[in-house]
Amino acid sequence: MPRGRYSLHDPHDHTFLGEEHFHCATGPSGWRYVSQLTAPSGAHTGSVDLTLDELGRPIRLELHAANWQIRGAALDGVTWVRSDPAGEQAQEGNVAAHSFTGASPAFLIATSRLLRPAPGDRATRVRLVAFTPPVLAPRTLDQSWALLSSETHATDNGPLVVQNYQVNDLETGEQHAVHIAGDVVLAAPGVELEDLESPPSTFP
Repeated sequence: MPRGRYSLHDPHDHTFLGEEHFHCATGPSGWRYVSQLTAPSGAHTGSVDLTLDELGRPIRLELHAANWQIRGAALDGVTWVRSDPAGEQAQEGNVAAHSFTGASPAFLIATSRLLRPAPGDRATRVRLVAFTPPVLAPRTLDQSWALLSSETHATDNGPLVVQNYQVNDLETGEQHAVHIAGDVVLAAPGVELEDLESPPSTFP
């Protein structure tokens, strides 16, 4: 079960935004990721709890940030409820999209698991609903993912396979690289892996 810490930065001006302390695990029925978010001061700012089925579909999502929370799942596309902690301002949403995304590295793993492109394949288009802290307002966006290469590196714990993706924002044309090993993001815009207590899990 990988356990570690990401540092989060603004992908444009590189301002330090805080840290995400996570643990995750694969299983016969899919993958689960749980994390706690902290501000640069160390104050708690939110949490992520995401469960995928064996096909990479989100069967349970729970996000907390500031005074908002999201509960969602893949249902008739993707469906979610956004509310305050007391549930008094609950608003339900539904979009014909493939999955969710957001600031957490968990969503990069989730999208790569959903698409599973092979090296040399044409870029795969995907529609996602993004929830961005601190207010977690939903926004629908389209991306394309292509697996540029898959590299095997020797480590003390055995071979480590690193997959290098190119992700395009189809609205803005912006391109960026995402590097993933198993169920851990090694590097992505605004994301740096700072600490990892055990090797990444490999998916069946």
